[in-house]
Amino acid sequence: MSRLRSWMFVPGNQPRRLEKVKHLPADAVIYDLEDAVPLAEKGRARQLVKQALRENNGRMQYVRVNDPSTPYYAEDLAEMADRGLSGIMLPKAATGEQILAVDRELTALEQRRGLLAGSIEIVPLIESAQGLFHAYEIASAGARIRRLAFGSVDFALDIGATLTKEGTEILFARSQLVVVSRAAGIEPPIDAVFADVLDREGLRRDAQLARQLGFQGKLVIHPEQLAIVHACFSPTAEELEEARIIAAAFEEALAAGSASIQVDGKLVDYPVAERARRLLQSVQPFAEQERE
Repeated sequence: MSRLRSWMFVPGNQPRRLEKVKHLPADAVIYDLEDAVPLAEKGRARQLVKQALRENNGRMQYVRVNDPSTPYYAEDLAEMADRGLSGIMLPKAATGEQILAVDRELTALEQRRGLLAGSIEIVPLIESAQGLFHAYEIASAGARIRRLAFGSVDFALDIGATLTKEGTEILFARSQLVVVSRAAGIEPPIDAVFADVLDREGLRRDAQLARQLGFQGKLVIHPEQLAIVHACFSPTAEELEEARIIAAAFEEALAAGSASIQVDGKLVDYPVAERARRLLQSVQPFAEQERE
């Protein structure tokens, strides 16, 4: 399992930003061919992103292609599905059938280009009522689906909600994606962008809530958001120490024939001990990334 805390969007038609992102500490990069690129720039963006993919420095690299219902999608997929691509982010994901169709197209492209079958991931972006309604079907549509992502702006627009920084209007959708991901046996989902790049405390609150709900990371639109997102989706030193104490105490208790103890006045049983174990396990990918 590869927990990715930050997913940095980069407009595919802006060479300076494509160059800058190489030096940013984002866990994953999403080259955007969709919303961030004007219609007249779609072709140029494809060529710039293809070059960026070739220059991969070992980071996870994704491309948000255009909606399959648009005339740009087919060429996006054909041009991007090559070496250096970790996966595609599929906007407006709506049904499992749609995902299976994309899967078949990717399989054909992988065969044609000598790539390992199934090596290109699909990250469905859930941003409509239909997509949320069919989220389990989408999450279960094949081995290419390793996680879902949430698009709150388009989702709020689709259901007629007013998007706020507090996020009350999207709380159900966020929670549903976490539950669906767990039920489908895939990784925790990726939370939506926080659009106000100047509101650092607002971002912190939003990211902390997302982590509490069960998300593994967050979509990011500005370099200054990275440090906050990484901090919010990484265990604190205090949390790690508490987890170590709980795990050790529970192992001792099991050896003594007990599966229910108190640690600092708090009940510790199998679920609590398992949470501590998972927390300790979750820091391993981050440590490896920092060593690299």
